[in-house]
Amino acid sequence: MPVIAIDGPVGSGKSTVARAVADRLGLAVLETGAMYRAVAALALRDGIPPGPALAACAAEVDVDAFDPAELRTPAVNRAVSAVAAEPAVRAALVPRQRAWIEARGGGVAEGRDMGTVVFPDADLKIFLTATAGERARRRGDEDPAGVARRDHLDATRAASPLVAAEDAVVIDTTGLSVEEIVVRIVGLLP
Repeated sequence: MPVIAIDGPVGSGKSTVARAVADRLGLAVLETGAMYRAVAALALRDGIPPGPALAACAAEVDVDAFDPAELRTPAVNRAVSAVAAEPAVRAALVPRQRAWIEARGGGVAEGRDMGTVVFPDADLKIFLTATAGERARRRGDEDPAGVARRDHLDATRAASPLVAAEDAVVIDTTGLSVEEIVVRIVGLLP
């Protein structure tokens, strides 16, 4: 089975498109953002500071132990970029992400560094984007300034910054339906 890496900034459509592509192709989908959100939610709930304790938390956190709504609160939205910027957290989660895809023999992986760091040899690399206004509208709980702040944090972090892989196909999702995006991605597969 192929490995399809879908990256992009907040609100670009990664999760929705990844699920739709996976459904179309009968593949599993790995939403890595949920892993970072679970670490952020646990850190907020238990008062875990940045550093070794946060990395230990990342190595053990169970995403399924959280209600999905708990992972999408404004507090988690504000904290997740800082948590994801912690090199030790990324070091703990990347092997778990690779093992998840390997155990399933492939799949669709979405996040911020799938094509550049986690799956640099993916069969297909996609980088989704959209205007800041469109991405804020999709998020519903963030204004364009909040989206721009997250973009800046994600793109300038030292560990695995948000950038398109050199061999990624960039798709601007502004004004496109999910079906149009899925058809384009599926058409790119060898």
